[in-house]
Order: sequence, then C-alpha cells, then structure tokens
Amino acid sequence: MTRDLARKRPQGATIKGRVLVATVVLFAHIFPINLSLSARQDQQGIPGQLSGKQGEVLLVRIPVQASPLRVEGKFLNRLVPFFPGGNNHYAGLVGIDMQAPPGAQDLVVEAHYPDRTKRVTMTVRVLKENYPVQRLKLPDEMVDLDQKTLVRVRAESKEIQQVFRGVASERFWSGKFIEPIQGRVSGRFGSQRIINGQPRSPHSGEDIAAPEGTPVEAMNNGVVRLTMDHFFTGKGVIIDHGLGLFSMYFHLSAVEVEPKERVKKGQVIGKVGATGRATGPHLHWGVRLNGSRVDPYSLKNISVGEVSPRTN
Repeated sequence: MTRDLARKRPQGATIKGRVLVATVVLFAHIFPINLSLSARQDQQGIPGQLSGKQGEVLLVRIPVQASPLRVEGKFLNRLVPFFPGGNNHYAGLVGIDMQAPPGAQDLVVEAHYPDRTKRVTMTVRVLKENYPVQRLKLPDEMVDLDQKTLVRVRAESKEIQQVFRGVASERFWSGKFIEPIQGRVSGRFGSQRIINGQPRSPHSGEDIAAPEGTPVEAMNNGVVRLTMDHFFTGKGVIIDHGLGLFSMYFHLSAVEVEPKERVKKGQVIGKVGATGRATGPHLHWGVRLNGSRVDPYSLKNISVGEVSPRTN
C-alpha cells in the first residue's frame, strides 16, 4: 500500500520540508524573469527572489516558446538538469544542501538552441535551518574504529560516492513520491549527532522506527544502482530515479532487489532491520539530489506526470 508524502507526518514528528515552485518565462528573443505568485518570497518580501531553508527542494518551471536542444542550470557549483514538463515548459529540481551557505545565491539557467544560448540568473535566498542535537550511546568498537575497519569504511564510502557521480539523462520517476514505510521518526534529518560524547557528521536522512521485517517500498520508479552490506549502513539499497536524484534505504534485514533492476513506485525492495551501526530496528531513508543532501520529506509536494520526448 503506497503512502503519499503529502499526508500527515507520523505522530510526534513535524513536517519541515517544503517544495518551492517558481516559474521563469523564456522568450525566443528575450529572457526575462517572471516568478509566479506560488514562489515563496524571502523574509524581507523582495519580489522576484526565491527562498528555501537548508535541506529543502525547489521545483523550478521554465516555459519556452521554441524547442531547445537542452535546458540546464547551475546552483552552488552543482549541475541541475531540466526536463520537458509538458505545456511548452521545462522543469528542474534544485536541492539546497543541508549545509549550503546561508544568504543570496545565484541559480543560473541556460536554454541551448542550435544557433544561440539564452541565459537567466535568479536569486535564491538560502535560509539557515535550526537543526536539533541528538545524543547517542554506542559500543566503543562502533565509534573508535581500528585500522582494518577504517580501510573498509573508506572503501565503502568511495563505492557509494561513485554511484552518485553517475547521472542518468533519463527521468525515471513520475507523479508523487511516497514514504517507504509508516512509523515513528526517531532520527530527524540534519540532526547534529554526538556519539559517546564526540561530535559527528550531521544526520543526512530520516530514521523511521518500525518492527523488524516491515516491508520497505521504493519511493518512486527507478533503477537499482547498488545493494550493499556496509559497516555503517548495514544492508542497503540505492535507487537512481534519474537526473541526479537518488534515494537510499539502509539498515535493512533483507534486500529483495538486484543491481540494475528496474523498480516501480511502491515495490518492496527490502525489509526493516538493525544491520550496520544501528541501535534498533529502523529505516534510514536518505535522498541525494545532484550532490545535495536534502530531506526526503521535502519531496512531498512534487508531482510531475509522464512526459513523452518532444520532437523539433
């Protein structure tokens, strides 16, 4: 049974992720900015500015009068692929990394035609998020790693980073995103973790507590790029949803898909467990968007249907 992300968050948790929508009008002879009223303005109310907190996602739509060869953007040195969105417009997902520098940042979008390139620069005001502090107590051997374990951890980290460097040019996902499981959010995205009294990297996903063996579903259509059994993440799955969007499912007790397998939204890909560095059965659900670490719940309002490629 699929679960729309737009539903009420599990009791005891707060939905802080939002999707911000802007529209930029792109003409054949000029390239002005025309932000729609649905775009949230910055805190000072300056028209024509987008704003979003660290860890959020912006859905940017660009109407076009002609058929460009491609449309792409750049935000904080990260490439943002745009895709045909129907009704003569392109759309792109812009991720604000959980540690993106606060303040005004440029989003540059280019539409490439056979004989010209049109460019627009818009301002995105990055707002600082107030992340909670989470204190955990773990066995010393899971915190103070020996040399052999350090070598393993570094190799496993490189394996995951290699997956994220592969950006599929095809968009596999469509419609709304769903929660992989229902449960209590036990570890919030962005939490500053202090483990055995030592500050560690912030938490880059949502931890959802659920009984061991609970089926875990894919949040949308995609291709399995990696299955693993790593020291930190335990048994896990990484799904490529196309155009730089990846979802991660860690600490599983069982994996039920294979690398390169095409999966459908709502398909069971594994079962909840407590493998890897975990204190109890739960799912670590993470999302990477063009290299940015974003809150999975920030996808809750995104919905773009299937679009056939346009012919010139």
